Amino acid sequence: MRILLSPSETKSVGGSGVPLDLAGLSLPSLTATRRTVADALVAVCTGDPGEAQRLLGLSDALSGEVTLDAELWTSPTAPALSRYTGVLYDALDQASFTKATRARAEARLWIGSALFGLVAAADPIPHYRLSAGTQLPGLGTLRATWRTALTDAVAEWAEELVLDLRSGGYHQLGPVPGAVTVDVVTEYPDGTRKVVSHFSKHHKGLLARTLATSRAELSDLGSLLRVARRAGHAIERTSDTVLTLVTEP
Repeated sequence: MRILLSPSETKSVGGSGVPLDLAGLSLPSLTATRRTVADALVAVCTGDPGEAQRLLGLSDALSGEVTLDAELWTSPTAPALSRYTGVLYDALDQASFTKATRARAEARLWIGSALFGLVAAADPIPHYRLSAGTQLPGLGTLRATWRTALTDAVAEWAEELVLDLRSGGYHQLGPVPGAVTVDVVTEYPDGTRKVVSHFSKHHKGLLARTLATSRAELSDLGSLLRVARRAGHAIERTSDTVLTLVTEP
């Protein structure tokens, strides 16, 4: 089973790993596209920091992110699972993993990225700032840049169960045919339901933790639902490719 997560705008800084080596990342067929995007990002951040700040949608308080992007090729790396922070990753709580649960999580978790397309949980990456909606000089939209390469790269997953928890913008960078998605809704006492927006990240993080660390063999929707429900998640099978996670108000 593979579980795809959204990245986060916020990331840890620093790390103890050697500088970025694109050839060492998972899904090596994406190396050329990763280099194209990385070179375009570094070029604008080194050549015109003010324009880079505008393109990246950064406030003056966050202008230091431009400098960090400019140092992309020389800054230290950390495992992707440790690099990303924020609501989803707080719920995932990777810092509490045991050696065994971390091994299972690293085998199952993947993280979407506007810079790298997709990275495995253990892939070493530097701090960076780039969102799916950014358009870099010399490139079209990142959706156009990534879509074919990324969908082709994951074609080998066709026979596997893939749970795609990425948000809309990152899902559009490279849809995975046949992947299962999850809608998060709140159910009120009168039975009405409302789609959850911001806190969707929290609930998806909790679900991802349950599934990523489970000792069960998760090869189909039936086994996924059993494990999730045993852990207390109120989850429904809406269709063969859509699940609904029901939360309380």
